[in-house]
Amino acid sequence: MSDLTSDVEKHTALYEAAFNSGDADAVNAMYTPEAIAVWEPGKPLTGKEREDSVKDFLARKPKMSARPRQLFVTGDTALLIVDWSIATVDDAGAPELLTGVGVDVLRRNEDGNWLYAIDDPYGEQQQ
Repeated sequence: MSDLTSDVEKHTALYEAAFNSGDADAVNAMYTPEAIAVWEPGKPLTGKEREDSVKDFLARKPKMSARPRQLFVTGDTALLIVDWSIATVDDAGAPELLTGVGVDVLRRNEDGNWLYAIDDPYGEQQQ
C-alpha cells in the first residue's frame, strides 16, 4: 500500500514513487472513492473504470517524473499545477514520451491525508 501523507507538499513525490513502483493498488489508494481522472482528454473515468485503467497502464511499466509548479490550499481542498512526463510504450510496443501540465484537486480525508479528487494531467490543454 502507498504511503499517504498529511503534508500536501509531499503528495506528488509519493504518487510518483507509487506510480514508478508499478503497484496499481498503491496508486489507486491515493484517490478518493469518487475521484475523477481525465487521462485521455475529454474522457473522464471514475470508480472501477478508473482503477482498472491504472492497472492496465502500469502493466506497460511506465516511468514518471512529476514536479509541482504551484500549490494552493484552502481548508481541506488543495489545487496543484504539476509539470510531468511519462516514458512508456504505445499499443505497438514502440517507445513513447507523454508530457503535460496537470491540474489536480486534492481533498484531505478524515485521517488528515491528502487524496486526489480530480486528476487531470492534460488540464492545461483545450479540450
